[in-house]
Amino acid sequence: MAKKLYVGNLSYTTSLDSIKSAFSQAGTVADATIITDKFSGRSKGFGFVEMSSDEEADAAIAMWNGKDLDGRNITVNEARPLQPRAPRTGGYQI
Repeated sequence: MAKKLYVGNLSYTTSLDSIKSAFSQAGTVADATIITDKFSGRSKGFGFVEMSSDEEADAAIAMWNGKDLDGRNITVNEARPLQPRAPRTGGYQI
């Protein structure tokens, strides 16, 4: 089963290809995403990598957590599920 990893403290110049090639050293990368600002398109400095197995995900955490990638010491750990948020209120209402 695939396991999703959180990758934090990424350099703003880190590309999707560099993340995929770095994490492929620990195993098969099923998917990778860098979160970007919707207005500027600039990286927000974090992303997610999905490894194809739990063992490969554990190996990637051990290999990359606290290590240098593109000049920054990155944080790698298991991604937590998205928590539900309260509905947005405010704005114009009739």
